[in-house]
Amino acid sequence: QRRHNTKMSAPRFYLDQPLAPGARFSLPPGPARHAARALRLVVGDAITLFNGGGGEYAARIERINKDEVAVAVTGFADVERESRLRVMLAQGISSGERMDYTLQKAVELGVAAIQPIAAKRSVVKLAGERADKRVAHWQGVVASACEQCGRNQVPMLAPPLTLAHWLAHALAHGRDRHPAGEHGRLLFLSPLAEARLADLPPPDAQDWLVAGPEGGFEVDEIAALEAAGAIPVRLGPRVLRTETAALAALAAMQTLWGDF
Repeated sequence: QRRHNTKMSAPRFYLDQPLAPGARFSLPPGPARHAARALRLVVGDAITLFNGGGGEYAARIERINKDEVAVAVTGFADVERESRLRVMLAQGISSGERMDYTLQKAVELGVAAIQPIAAKRSVVKLAGERADKRVAHWQGVVASACEQCGRNQVPMLAPPLTLAHWLAHALAHGRDRHPAGEHGRLLFLSPLAEARLADLPPPDAQDWLVAGPEGGFEVDEIAALEAAGAIPVRLGPRVLRTETAALAALAAMQTLWGDF
């Protein structure tokens, strides 16, 4: 069983490449610039590397030459800092920094996976190359959040889908992967709901949490959620902004059933 350890001292870097004790290589340009320029690390400094495959790797800087940072991997620790609460977030796409903020803080709060939802009221409309660039940017936000908060498992970030397509895709892949199936609940944040999170029983599997964009979901989108078996829940008597609603719900769920 993997250890859950909160001790973190060395700067952490996510690398999308194989890692192993004894390996020697130069950091990719982005992490190298961050190490040399922003953090002002020097030869001999300890760093921590992870690639999302589990655990983390101790490493030491061997050489710095302008923006080149050469490192040696010195060890491996089978450490995880994942929440025992499995929550998957389906988030209505919001504009600019709002979406970045939601993704960053959702990762810090332990979300297990993220599905961006291209809702009808989403201000940002993504397609083609623009969608690819935005997803790549969001993946960077998620990875950076893992670096900051100590997670070694990088939550999956799926390509954007409309709410209808997401629900249909889930249905097409069988009940075991259906958001409202027997393996989990589908919780829909709504200021009109009567139930609170505290009124629900503890989860016995992963939950899907659905949050709307600026202005919320359209009537037909709400109807699709209801048809899929969504449970509407409210977060008090106040209407929360799109960038805070899911985060408030995640924090409440961690407090009620998770590791807070």
